[in-house]
Amino acid sequence: MTTAWMVLALGEEREHAGNDGYDDNPAEHYSWDSTVQNHARLAVGDVIALWDKAGLIGVSVIQAIDTGAAEKTLYSCPRCTKADIKKRLRQRPSYRCGKCLHVFDDPATETRPVITYTSRHGKAWMDGRGLLSAVEVRALCDSPKSQLSMRPARWEKLRDALLATEQAEELTPPGSETPPQLLGGHRVTTVRARVGQDAFRKSLLKEYGEQCAFSGPTPAAALDAAHLYSFAESGEHHEWGGLLLRRDIHSLFDRGQIAIAPGTGRIDVVQELLVYPLYAQLHDQAPAVQLRPAQQAWLSAHWRTHRG
Repeated sequence: MTTAWMVLALGEEREHAGNDGYDDNPAEHYSWDSTVQNHARLAVGDVIALWDKAGLIGVSVIQAIDTGAAEKTLYSCPRCTKADIKKRLRQRPSYRCGKCLHVFDDPATETRPVITYTSRHGKAWMDGRGLLSAVEVRALCDSPKSQLSMRPARWEKLRDALLATEQAEELTPPGSETPPQLLGGHRVTTVRARVGQDAFRKSLLKEYGEQCAFSGPTPAAALDAAHLYSFAESGEHHEWGGLLLRRDIHSLFDRGQIAIAPGTGRIDVVQELLVYPLYAQLHDQAPAVQLRPAQQAWLSAHWRTHRG
């Protein structure tokens, strides 16, 4: 079954944990970060359904997810420190806490590094305004009473609900490069599968637990089983030829922008990434796990490949 994600897109009203909001363009992209629950679960190929207080905005398929790093300012109640605060437009003081009911003009602030995510889903976009109400969208979620901004659902249930609307015959996404019909059916495609990848990942999780080898404790859903060599070239899973790496770090490692310096055994981050606090704090730090001699050898080869 295909996973669908019901995600809230409220424009300027969109808030999470008292922050400054997100830059969304529903027909093209949707943004979130690592402070949002389920942040690491969305994947390329998943269906994404955007909705607001009125109802469904549209449906598409995630083509890509861009990741990055940023500093995020969070706002909270100065009395109870909870982030359940709302700005009052016509009353003073300006803010009211939804937990302790305290009213105040200036919220407490905290700045923290976060991983940022942006989905790219413009190719298969299908406008859905007027098709399903907000109540109907909530009912399709796996947990209808959930208050999360990103909620899992079954694509099959969403598809059937859309096909039951009066406009069902018109539900064809625009653009000649998109799949000919988003609603129903499958496209057959040929992919090169990594045989044994699941077992490879399980062995690393058993060895290290939920731990990124470079940054430390990380939820399993955000960890990749990273090969320390080019698996695409060899097609083999070498013993002690891998480490668990956080998804964004894995991508940068594959590009050689994060590596282990052979002379010091410490993490080396390229100059252009040092402007991002999330990566700057890794630079010149020891790995978070004990490296075996075979892993050190692979990492030295990785350094020579990317750094000379």
